Amino acid sequence: MIEKISIRPGKSDYCIPKIWLLKDYDGEVKIESGKAFVEPSQYFHSVIQWILEKKESGVDYTKSVSLQKGVTDRSWIKSAIVYSCLPRCTAAYNHKGFGRFEVDDIFGYRESGTFLKMIALLPHFYRLGVNTLYLLPITESSNLFRKGEIGSPYSVKDFLRIDPLYHDPLLDGWDVEDEFLAFVEACHILGIRVLMDFIPRTAARDCNLILNHPEWFYWIKVDELVNYLPPVIPELGFCQPTKEIMQKLYDRPEIRNHLKKFCFDPKTTDPEKWDKLRREITDQSLIPAIIRHFGMITAPGFSDWINDPQPTWDDVTFLRLYMDHPFIASGKVGSDHPPYVLFDVIKSSNFPGKVPNLELWNYIASIIPHFQKKYGIDGIRLDMGHALPDQLQQSIIKNARDYDPSFVFIAEELEMHRSKEARESGYDAIIGNSWWMLPRIPDKTYEFIQSESLRVELPYIAAAETPDTPRIFSRDNGKYRFLIPFLCCFAPNGIFMINSGQEIEETQPMNLGLDNNACGRFTLACEDEFQGKLAFFDHYVLHWKDSEIVGFLSELSKLRNMFSDLILHGVYRPVYLSWQDGKTANISYWNEHNGVIVIANLDANERTMEIDLEKTCNAGLVTKIRSWRYGEWFEENADKIIRCSLKGYDFALYEVSYNLVVKT
Repeated sequence: MIEKISIRPGKSDYCIPKIWLLKDYDGEVKIESGKAFVEPSQYFHSVIQWILEKKESGVDYTKSVSLQKGVTDRSWIKSAIVYSCLPRCTAAYNHKGFGRFEVDDIFGYRESGTFLKMIALLPHFYRLGVNTLYLLPITESSNLFRKGEIGSPYSVKDFLRIDPLYHDPLLDGWDVEDEFLAFVEACHILGIRVLMDFIPRTAARDCNLILNHPEWFYWIKVDELVNYLPPVIPELGFCQPTKEIMQKLYDRPEIRNHLKKFCFDPKTTDPEKWDKLRREITDQSLIPAIIRHFGMITAPGFSDWINDPQPTWDDVTFLRLYMDHPFIASGKVGSDHPPYVLFDVIKSSNFPGKVPNLELWNYIASIIPHFQKKYGIDGIRLDMGHALPDQLQQSIIKNARDYDPSFVFIAEELEMHRSKEARESGYDAIIGNSWWMLPRIPDKTYEFIQSESLRVELPYIAAAETPDTPRIFSRDNGKYRFLIPFLCCFAPNGIFMINSGQEIEETQPMNLGLDNNACGRFTLACEDEFQGKLAFFDHYVLHWKDSEIVGFLSELSKLRNMFSDLILHGVYRPVYLSWQDGKTANISYWNEHNGVIVIANLDANERTMEIDLEKTCNAGLVTKIRSWRYGEWFEENADKIIRCSLKGYDFALYEVSYNLVVKT
């Protein structure tokens, strides 16, 4: 598919960041202040040729990397170097080169992200050493009840359709599905796997499934919408519901009043009227028509935590996974009561009903195989999978692995101690909490490296930042921008991840979901057109520039690959230091002849210490030691003592070669 990409020649006025250019780009180009003006057909053709040069004959790159190679195990995720991105933002740019951002500009260029431009960014990802791309949702999202200018990618209108916004007008006559296929194929040619986000518990308030299956959703009287909130129970505080709590809650007046807001779906309410309406409308005019004719609307979502301070999720609604009420509500809510949303209903893993909505379950479990067979994706991060009924969760995983045994599932699990449950459920990795602990220097950083990361039973995402958290460059004026990624690269059981924009010193978060507050969206200069905007809900363009961090992260990726066998299969040992006060993070991995030692100063002051190799690993005859500092290697004395001096928040890596001394 990628070989078929052809763009008509045009003017040399297509503006891109200079950093997007191939290293030896030989097309027409004019450089101005970090911007490059190119002729688009030459530019994209050069990138495509660069990719195709790496193509091997006889390989079907439209299949997953593992299916291409006949690999059946899923251990590849442990050595993944992941780049997390929201393509509509990552590949966005003002291609006019002047004025303000426009989705489609006066020259006919699409300035929001497209898959054609994601292909053009592959050399950049390749330079970073990335071998896995993790894409936030790219399926068609809704414009109804949207937050911000464009709305959340998690407000899924059509589970099977790629969002048309990702089509690039430069590809005249192309279909966005084919553009995505060409993108995945290009990734696979470069040996880059593709992970996607999958959201099985919620959908957009006007999801296209409503047209044929309104009974798969929860409905409230439209007059109740203005005051629709989850019930507040102040004396319980912020907590997760238990069976004991839920049984008592059903007797409370707040809960009884909440349940009165709900009604049966339009099809159940008046089948003939619904059938007539359904034949006259489209999914675009669906919700307004239902409001007009039935006086009802899909219920907004909310958290399954009691007394959660976050507002209702007005752009999404829950899918109705059971056709009856939770078993816990027996004797409290009659079977003739309309389906409703409550803390137990939306945590059906703990509060199931007796009658599964099997038709919906089968549909949900068929979505991932659709993307596997059509596009060749390599894995999924399953959104809130732990809240699903276990049978449905297992069906989702089984269906995907029946087609591709090496298909990876990452659990949206932030608590490291729950990795055991995730492993038993069939997941290969979890998100974890490195993004929270590592920047809390020194105490939590030290605890994470020396303790928390060692107890986990699945690999976790080791990241200085994620799409939901503050940027590492906005924390403490960016003074940890080198230190935290360095620790992520070598953290025990970690999967090294770079978040889109991290490599160019972006400060504006993409979302405020984790470890942030309302003020966290204001990190840019007042005159910046993107001040206060969040990529999850608004059009946003990263502040592309060539940064020293690009080279640094590239070096970390090389180190990760260089020592991958030691990190994944070597013996972990804490490092024996001449003194320790909880402010020197230390990691080491060893095999019979080699070792790698990681030391990081978690203090603002310089400190000097000695590393005792004999006590650390019982090394025999040390034959060679060399140290790595910011891209340079230095030879050290081949001794059993390494003398290490680190400035504030500095770090070092040592490679040790030795021969075991066998005592006779």
